[in-house]
Amino acid sequence: MASLPVYPWRLAPDGLATRRQLRAKGLRPGGQDVVAQIERPRSRRGPLVAYLYREDAAKPVRPMTPAKQAALDKANTARRTCPECGRDAGYVIPVSLGMCVPCAYPDDQAAAA
Repeated sequence: MASLPVYPWRLAPDGLATRRQLRAKGLRPGGQDVVAQIERPRSRRGPLVAYLYREDAAKPVRPMTPAKQAALDKANTARRTCPECGRDAGYVIPVSLGMCVPCAYPDDQAAAA
């Protein structure tokens, strides 16, 4: 197996892009193999690596269907709904708390009132 070419951060040749860069252009890898990678130096844990794909072989992003949009809306609503009080918190409930901030810290809310 041949190793991939490795480029320093921000020095990849034109025509190659990461998944995020492709997505920003309305494209997706479309099943193509990784052609190279870029590395950004990082301390103790080693370098950050991002895989690169050819832009000319990328395909357009599939359009959002009404069913996919409905499922995404339902999932996002569930992430905002507090399991304790059942209200829409207006933000994504932090996993570390498991509930909205007023339910997690009721004493702080009473003191503020």
